[in-house]
Amino acid sequence: MEKVYSKINQIPWGHASLEIKEGCVVCEGGAFRAVYGEGVLDAMMENDLNMECTIGVSAGAMNGYNYVAGQIGRSARFNLSHRFDLNYVGGPKTILHNKGIIGSDYAFGPIREEPFDRLFFERETRRFVAVVTNCLDGQAYYMEKGKCSDIEIAIQASASLPFASSMVEVDGMPCLDGGISDHIPVQWAIDQGYKKIIVIKTQHNDYRKNEDEKMDPMIDVMYHKYPSLCEKLKNMNHEYNETCDYIDELRQQGKIFVISPSINDPASRLEHDIEKLGDWYFLGYQDAYNQMEELKNYLNQKD
Repeated sequence: MEKVYSKINQIPWGHASLEIKEGCVVCEGGAFRAVYGEGVLDAMMENDLNMECTIGVSAGAMNGYNYVAGQIGRSARFNLSHRFDLNYVGGPKTILHNKGIIGSDYAFGPIREEPFDRLFFERETRRFVAVVTNCLDGQAYYMEKGKCSDIEIAIQASASLPFASSMVEVDGMPCLDGGISDHIPVQWAIDQGYKKIIVIKTQHNDYRKNEDEKMDPMIDVMYHKYPSLCEKLKNMNHEYNETCDYIDELRQQGKIFVISPSINDPASRLEHDIEKLGDWYFLGYQDAYNQMEELKNYLNQKD
């Protein structure tokens, strides 16, 4: 089995410009499937589409972190180089130190070949929000750079998968994956008053979750001390499908711009085929370029 994507050297390098576009980009998660969104964001940065606000859920928050830092290709290079690194995924250190299968401390640690551009990330001219789920009330909380106590802890919580990870405390709240409570936070962007909204999905537009698939007994055993969280987990598939239907309506009305996979053969959440995972990145990159003129026209239209 290949440990590093064979076309890793074809992933673009570079840094985003200082140009900022009005509006908000909304990034869906999906664990390693979210490399699709990394491709989209890299194409956007190459075209100076640096949105004034970025909100991400789970792996989408990780992607948004590098996007706001302006580092083209950094997310993809890390994931496609370290997918089988036991310091990052599934090793004893990740389970011991991070209480889950993903080594968040390793992801946020110093990577010698490509340090994180913290100064660019911290600029006040761009908002960044990571969605977390408060396990006490089952509600979504929107943790914003410069307003919460530690945005990197918030991102870690946002990407802490239920059943596979322990809860992460964020500003006094025990939290898990933001996708439990707000799968694709397009409504948040609307409520914030943004007129131009780009939604990056990691599943094909036709995809809907199976609402007959029940995990109620496991949910009740695992999270019986958190009844509100249990209720959210049990309704998660239904609420995800409702959100996708709503996004379709908004897209058809021209109120938002959606970029989603052009083929319906997704990488899995914990994809083991590194070549498929890398090709999924380039699908996002190419899908974005195929729609680039249409996207620019949408952003330039007067309301």
